Amino acid sequence: MRRLLVPVLLLMLALSTCESSVLQDTCKSVAAGHKYVTYNDCIKAFQADSASATAADARGLAAIAARIAEKAANATSARIAALRASEKDARRQDRLGVCAEVYSDAVDQLGEAAEDIARGGDEATQDAVTQLSAALDAPGTCEDAFGEADDASPLAPEDAEFAKLATIALAVAASLSPPPSTPATRD
Repeated sequence: MRRLLVPVLLLMLALSTCESSVLQDTCKSVAAGHKYVTYNDCIKAFQADSASATAADARGLAAIAARIAEKAANATSARIAALRASEKDARRQDRLGVCAEVYSDAVDQLGEAAEDIARGGDEATQDAVTQLSAALDAPGTCEDAFGEADDASPLAPEDAEFAKLATIALAVAASLSPPPSTPATRD
């Protein structure tokens, strides 16, 4: 029994090291390319979904990242709805309405992106990158709605967190895409 236990434990250790390195390598790459997202931010973001620890490749992590960002957008949408329900000022209601609209769009875009990533292929991945890029606009648009009125945004923490999560999802998905082809030139 003991003889069998040692090789099994070594195999489990080797597999967990390989699986962890996909996540670690991905987060190192994301952090290197984005000054506002640290390696620890990336690792922490993926801890929200236990499947990230066993993701076989960057495609799996990209789909997980899109779902994590989608959950955050849903949570922010719920917070916006609660704020709107209690807000008496019509102008602030309008600003919250802008946020509600862009986060509702972001939820849809992130869901589509996760499906596109899971489907695979260059075209689907490019579609996912487009959807993720669009979703990433939500926090800036929401903050702008308040900033243009010189009003402090009650959603600043949520906007900042969502921006990080969407950036991570976009960076991982973009790493799956081949660079756009350039037309051949004649000599």
